[in-house]
Amino acid sequence: MNPFAKLTDTLIVRAEGAGYVVNLLLRTFVVVPHLPRRWRFLLDNAFNAGVRALPVTMIVAAFAGAILAMQTGIELRRFGNSNVLGTITALSMCREMGPFITAVILAATVGSAIAAELGTMKVSDEIDALEVMSIDPVDYLVLPRVVAMAMMCPTLTVLSNLIGIYGGSVIAEQNLGVSPDLYWSSAIESLTSSGTLLPKEAYVGLFKALLFGVAIATVSCAAGLRARGGALGVGLAVQVAVRNSVILIIVLGFIVTWFFYFLD
Repeated sequence: MNPFAKLTDTLIVRAEGAGYVVNLLLRTFVVVPHLPRRWRFLLDNAFNAGVRALPVTMIVAAFAGAILAMQTGIELRRFGNSNVLGTITALSMCREMGPFITAVILAATVGSAIAAELGTMKVSDEIDALEVMSIDPVDYLVLPRVVAMAMMCPTLTVLSNLIGIYGGSVIAEQNLGVSPDLYWSSAIESLTSSGTLLPKEAYVGLFKALLFGVAIATVSCAAGLRARGGALGVGLAVQVAVRNSVILIIVLGFIVTWFFYFLD
C-alpha cells in the first residue's frame, strides 16, 4: 500500500475515534439529569473506582512523596536551604504529582476494567440487546461510570497529597536531617499562607483530577463500546483505553498548568 494512503487511513481512524469520544462525552452530559435513577449503579462504580484502588494509590503516593523529597532535598542541602523542603514537597504534590499519580493508577486499574467490561458486553451483543429494549447504553452504562470517576479521582487525589507529604517527611527526617517540626511547619504554611481556604496549587490540582477522572471514564467507555472481534477485540479495547487515557492525562495536565500559570 502507498505509505501516504496508509498514513491517511490511520489519521482518519484516529479522528473517528476522537470524534466518537467527544460525542460520547456530550451525550453523557445530556443525560446527567437522569442520574438519580442510576444511584445504585453510581455507588457501585464509586466503590470500584475509589475503595478498591485505594491501597495501591496510597503506596505509590507515599513512595512518590519520598522520592520527591529525597531528590529535592539532596540539591537543597548542597545550598544549605533545606528549610523549604516541606514547602516544595507539599506544593509539588498538590499541584502535579498527586493528580498525576492518582489518574495513572485509575487508568491502569479502573479504566482497563471498564473497557474490558463494556467490551465483553459489546462483543456478546448485550449492548445491542439493551438498544432493542429501548435502553440507552449511555444513560444506563456510561453515565454512572463517568460521574463515579469524576467524584473519586479528586477524592483519591486529596488522600494521595496527604500520604505523599507524609512520605516526604519521613525521608526528610531520616535521611536529610530536617526536623519534623520544621518540615511540617513549612508545609502547612505553604498551604495556608494564601489567605484562602486552600492555595492555588490545591485548587488547580483538584481541577486536574476532575478532568482526569472524566477523561479516563469517557475514553475507557468509548473503547469498550467500540470493541469488535471477540476476546481479541476486548484485549485491544483495554490496550487502547489505557494508552489513550495516559496520553490524555499528560496532555490535559500540561494544558491546565499552562492555562493557570502562564495566562495570569
